[in-house]
This record gives sequence, structure tokens and C-alpha cells, in this order.
Amino acid sequence: MDTNPIDTLRLPNTKLFINGKWVDPVVPKTFVTVNPATEKAICEVSEGSSQDVDLAVVAAREAFENGPWGKMTATQRAKLLFKLADLIEQNKEWLATLETTDNGKPYANALGFDVAQGAETIRYFAGWADKVQGKLIQAAEQRLTVYTRHEAVGVAGFITPWNFPFLIMCWKLGPALAAGCTVVAKQSEITPLSALALCHLIEEAGIPAGVFNLVSGYGSTVGDAISRHPDIDKISFTGSTRVGRLIMEASGKSNLKKVTLELGGKSPNIVFDDADLEQCVTGAINAMYINMGQCCCAGSRLFVQEGIYDKFVEKFTEAAKALKVGDPFTAVNQGPLASKEHFDRVMNYLAVGRKEGVKVSLGGERHSDVGYYVQPTILHEVNDDMCVAKEEIFGPVVCIFKFKTVEEVIKRANDTEYGLAAGIFTTNINTAHRVEKKLKAGTVWINDYNYIHYLIPFGGYKQSGFGKDLSEYAIQEYCSVKAVILNHGQAL
Repeated sequence: MDTNPIDTLRLPNTKLFINGKWVDPVVPKTFVTVNPATEKAICEVSEGSSQDVDLAVVAAREAFENGPWGKMTATQRAKLLFKLADLIEQNKEWLATLETTDNGKPYANALGFDVAQGAETIRYFAGWADKVQGKLIQAAEQRLTVYTRHEAVGVAGFITPWNFPFLIMCWKLGPALAAGCTVVAKQSEITPLSALALCHLIEEAGIPAGVFNLVSGYGSTVGDAISRHPDIDKISFTGSTRVGRLIMEASGKSNLKKVTLELGGKSPNIVFDDADLEQCVTGAINAMYINMGQCCCAGSRLFVQEGIYDKFVEKFTEAAKALKVGDPFTAVNQGPLASKEHFDRVMNYLAVGRKEGVKVSLGGERHSDVGYYVQPTILHEVNDDMCVAKEEIFGPVVCIFKFKTVEEVIKRANDTEYGLAAGIFTTNINTAHRVEKKLKAGTVWINDYNYIHYLIPFGGYKQSGFGKDLSEYAIQEYCSVKAVILNHGQAL
């Protein structure tokens, strides 16, 4: 881009969006959002509180129970979602510029993946809106007619992360609105701008007031209030396992909400001796360094079989060295990490790793004096029980391990509290299926990695959470199933 985007950046309204209006918080307060590439403030954003959540929930409940949204047919809801998808595409450059400025991800990725997939996700779920159907059940007695009705669960609460702010908001918004729910959402305070921009498009699409409400603020206040609110029927959260546990606890103490959690990961990526070298190197780079490693399913534990180990490590290191790091509005592979707090966290993990005795064979340092940039990093001589091998670093840092047998690598790959994703690279289809069957992970890629699409369900096992985003499985998360039994008397 020829000019600094900050000079020409069109900001969205930064107030709270409640009941179709831009409003100030009950208690006037703001927080600053920062450009991670320059470390300079972008703007101030209104900071909500539990009182604002209360108002948003009232609006969402009224919209669900008595407003035009609840009276619409599914086909009418679908038309509004299709219009929203079109508006996202029409405003893609604006949305991508906001996302890159606020989050730090390369503009090409924000435009070509995050925003593009966001639009397609909304469009996909628009197509599902009038296909949410129950079943006629063959009853045990002739006098009965039995069927199920799939009904919108009610008011849904979203708490979304900072790594894919716009895209994951769309992941949740699409199925919730297609099912007929209304929403109270909190985006990450680190990256608030693209969700605020989405509110403008929701308004322009003609989605009725109160259907989508956005309360910007912090997890300890707004997020906690959403989790605990007795009139919110369902929570969808994407973020850390630690916070996911808090949300489960808070939800359980209020009204036993329906909860979907997509949490952390420490995913294994397994390269076998017979793998295609070029393919697995490319796959391993994609597994680790997409979005600066700020990806919950990143293949951060890279297991390489001993027969190919030396050749692979050489090629993989060359490929990692070639990654360009810098201004995300230029032709780079990596921008900065999203915040100073997270930058410090990643650098602390690298310091801990050195104390544990790991060998840093590439990177491991800050990339620039200004901005929260971290070099693509490769760690060798890592033991499975080291901190850097067990805990989610969430940065451009991969640990490489050597293994001998299939049985060994399956055991080591599963030796983690997480179970979000895994990768397998092999030309032996028998090995691929044998290993895939044994891996405890919600997504397993074979000869690929990080292919995520709205047609494919996404979610984890174990401490990586439960429930699914994306695909028809996501619709089920926003529905309650009602059984209806009609006694029409004895059959003739």
C-alpha cells in the first residue's frame, strides 16, 4: 500500500452497540487499542460493564421473544444473512485494513483468508437457515404421532479471541442467526475494531435491532457477566483453557447454560520416513508459522522419524529462514504478535526453554526494535516433559522431536492435556489410517495442515474443549430438540 494505513484509516463507531443503537456505557469509561506493528495507539474504545451486559441481554431477549426476528420465517432470516455476506465482501478492504492495523497479521492474509472466509461462512449458514428440521419418529403405538422440533436455544453469548477476531466472530454469528437465536457478544479488548465494523454492516443489512449486541470490554468484567447471566441460554467461547474453565464454572452457577468451548492446543505434527520431503516441509511451515504461530491448532510439536530427520530438518530450517517478517502492509509472511503482553509471554517461554537446556537452532529473538515482532524459531534437543514441549506458547516457536516407531510416536503425540488437532505426513495409506484412528484430536490432517473451511467441523477433545464450530454440526449447538407426542386416538 502506498500510504500508511493509519493516515487514511476509517474507524468504525467505537461505542457499545445495543438494541440497534450506538450507546455510551452506563459508567463512562474507555480503553485504548494499540497497533502492534508501531506500538502506537489507534483509538479509544468504549469499555462496558456488567450493567451494559444487562441492557444488551434485555434487548436480545425482547428481540427473540417479541421482536420481528422471532416472527420471521427461516427463509426471511436467510435473505438477511445473504445480504450481510454481500456487504462483508463489498467492504473487504476496510475490514482487512482494520484487522491488520489492530491485530498485526499480514494484510494479504486478512483480506484473502479472514475476511473472505468470514463472508463465505455467513453465506454458507444463510443457506442452512431454512433447512433446520426435525424428524417424524415411528411411534411404538398406533394412536401416537411423534416428531421432533429443532428450536433456537434463545439468547447466545459470544466471547471471541484476538488471533482471528473477524473470522471467528463470523464462525459463531452464522449458525446462531441461522438457527434463529439472538446474540450478546464480547470481542477481545486487544482487537476490538473489526467486530465494531461488523455492527455497521449488520445494521445496513437490515437485521432487526436487538438481534446482535456488542459490549466491548474486558473478560474479567464483561466476559464474566455474560458467562454468569441467568437470561443467556448458551455460551460460545474461543480462547485459553484457563478461561474456558472459568466460563464453565460461572455458567454452571447461573443457569446451566449450553456451552461450546474451543480452547488451547499443543498439536502434534508427525512426519514419517516415507513422506514426500517437499510436501511435508511445506506442510510443517504452514502448520507452525501461519498467523505468527498465534493459532490454537498450530503444529507446534513436530515429530520426525529418524530415517528422514536430518534431511527434513535441513530443508525445514531453510524454509523457515526464508520467511519474511516485517510491516504487515507489505509483502511479508509474518507481522508482529498481537500485543505487548503476548509478546512478553512468548519471549518468557523462550527464556524458560533456554534454562531447560533446549537448543535454539533458528530465531529465538525479537525481530525489530519497534513492534511486537518475534523471529521464526526452531527448538531442538527438547524433552517431552519440558515446559516448552507441554505448554501452549502461541507464537512462532516449534519444538522438533525425533522418533523411531509408529507405536512410540502415537503414545508421545497423545501425551498431552490437549486434543485440538494433529497432522500426519506419509505416503503409506495404511500408516495414515492406523495413526489417525489412534490420535486423540478433533481434527487430523493427512499430508496437509491448517486447512480450515466452513464445510468442515472444528473443535477439540480433552482440555481443548468440546462442541463444534463450522459445518452443519455448528447449527446443532444453537438448537434445542423438543419431542412432541400427539395422541390422536386409536387408529382405524
